[in-house]
Amino acid sequence: MEMERSIWVAVAVVLSGVWAVYWALKNANEWIYVRKLGKKGLVLPPGDMGWPFIGTQLSFLKAFKSNRPDSFISDFASRYGATGIYRAVMFGKPCVIVTTPESCKRVLSDDTTFGPGFPESITKLMGKRAFHGISNDEHKRLRRLTTATFSGQEALSNYLKHIEQVVKSSLEEWSNTSRPIEFLTEMRRIAFKVIMYVIVGEKSFDHSIMEALEKEYTTLNQGLKSMAINLPGFAYHNALKARKNLQKIFQRVVDERKAENVTKKEGHMKDMLDMFMEIESDNGVKLSDEEIVDLINALLNAGHESSAHAIMWVVMLLQENPQIFQKAKEEQQNIVMKRSPNQVGLTLKETRQMEYLSKVIDETLRLVNISFTLFREAATDVTINGYNVPKGWRILPWLRSAHLNSDNYMFSKEFIPSRWDDPKTRTNFIPFGAGSRMCPGRDLAKLEIYVFLHYFLLNYKLERLNPECAIKYLPISSPIDNCLAKVIRSS
Repeated sequence: MEMERSIWVAVAVVLSGVWAVYWALKNANEWIYVRKLGKKGLVLPPGDMGWPFIGTQLSFLKAFKSNRPDSFISDFASRYGATGIYRAVMFGKPCVIVTTPESCKRVLSDDTTFGPGFPESITKLMGKRAFHGISNDEHKRLRRLTTATFSGQEALSNYLKHIEQVVKSSLEEWSNTSRPIEFLTEMRRIAFKVIMYVIVGEKSFDHSIMEALEKEYTTLNQGLKSMAINLPGFAYHNALKARKNLQKIFQRVVDERKAENVTKKEGHMKDMLDMFMEIESDNGVKLSDEEIVDLINALLNAGHESSAHAIMWVVMLLQENPQIFQKAKEEQQNIVMKRSPNQVGLTLKETRQMEYLSKVIDETLRLVNISFTLFREAATDVTINGYNVPKGWRILPWLRSAHLNSDNYMFSKEFIPSRWDDPKTRTNFIPFGAGSRMCPGRDLAKLEIYVFLHYFLLNYKLERLNPECAIKYLPISSPIDNCLAKVIRSS
């Protein structure tokens, strides 16, 4: 009897010890990040700081690697109420997640209060001297340069013909092959050719090198929002290796360009690499090779992944909605019918007449959310929705929640391009961000989408092999088979 009682006491002690350890670990981040704030900590947003070191990252990954990515935020809402703002520990740092359209737009638009807040893991992959890791003043200086190159009327007109050539030849090639293609992979290659042309001009890379470069960027992108575990077999480790390979390649490109510029004549058409090599600070200091290579890496990655995914999703959604497909096609046919007999190809003016197609594209960007969140950091203590956000905490505008908000977008998870007939719909639409750090390549990206869809709608259709294929949501939403399909020339 005495022995039995001793056993039960021992079990109770062990269970109490386990519970104490669990409770201590579960509340460790609260002690580390909240207690030291004193009274400020009393008005923090509600939320869960998660476990030591990993925070709420596992909950995030679990949701986004399932077929219910929105359960990550809905879990916060069910536990703490629909406040639209929650505290957590994400990407190794305490953060505040804002989910309402108004709050997201406020954070992204106020560059003084909310500075860049990219995680160290992302900065290591993109480069400390790229847009992710530089100060606001440096960012403004480089942005002026890149915006003119990506968005200027003359530049876009020059790029248009190159994009047309790549698109038309690719569509023709796909339709003439009997085997199915990975549509997303092929779109990546198209977008990669375009952004390479913008940055390094006419420099030619053979097909095998271009394919190898694109694969390295795919690996790099897979590691951007993964756990920052630098061990073999993990996505982040593979992404770091890909970055090193890309640095070597583009350092050679920079070295070759320096040698070429010695003999280059005045008046040649300058690409972005030329401009990076010429730019000087106010005190006459030029960009270092490291800065130039980091900028090339960041722009190439951002400039082809987002465009490729956007085009794939627009095409998939159009094929799933025949009436919308037909209406978009008729608009393109009308544009062709209005051309003068001697006009060859698209013009910038015509792309701006694609009003219905523009609504289709915006509805796709809203529904899919190529970037589900962006990264900012509080430069000072600030109040959002009545809650305190401490200086130095990261702020995550959760675009996915903002764009799927049913109060702002009725039937928010349905594909309804006509919702954009109402100008008010655009009030809190921020697919490219907002403020001074809005994506500088948005005009080029949209031009790529317009050109591809113009020729696709007029002459082709997509026949998916696995139309019910599951979707993966990291790093960007896409079918797990990369949209395996046949491109068929329509009669």
